Amino acid sequence: MSDQELAKGCIAGSRDAQYYLWKQYSRKMMGVCLRYTDSREEAEDVLQEGFIKVFEKIGQWTASGPLGGWIRSVMVNTALTHIRSTKKWKNTSDIEVAEEIDASDIDAVSKMNEDALMELIEKMPVGYRTVFNLFAIEGYSHKEISDAMGVTENTSKTQFLKAKNWLKKHITVSDKKIETY
Repeated sequence: MSDQELAKGCIAGSRDAQYYLWKQYSRKMMGVCLRYTDSREEAEDVLQEGFIKVFEKIGQWTASGPLGGWIRSVMVNTALTHIRSTKKWKNTSDIEVAEEIDASDIDAVSKMNEDALMELIEKMPVGYRTVFNLFAIEGYSHKEISDAMGVTENTSKTQFLKAKNWLKKHITVSDKKIETY
């Protein structure tokens, strides 16, 4: 079934189309939700809420990009709404001047396998993890992060800097072997 056929079926309220969409995308979207939450149970809640939004708003998908990409953005936005609503963002700090962020500082991260990196990211404090995911993985700008989270750009930059430093402390690279501790 093509993305367009799947979307049309969901718009029409077809339970079969909704089930097929869920079956096709739920596992991958669970991975997205896990990156933004503290536990599997919390991720499952975000996933469920996200799919409710997908089914309610699927008529807004324009087919200008892949359906999976649109669903992913719905899941990320649902996770951000969850973080804001649970006030997990309250412990973030803002500074007047954030250090310039150099993407080359996270070379060790790029050498890690995906599972090891995701496991390490899950251990980050929520503010660090959220900004790291949005900036380094999803490709959001600090302006977009500040708008999405209701914080200043400096807060976003500071949280990313702290996330980088946290990763540096937890990753060692020697002879192409990466160990976490």
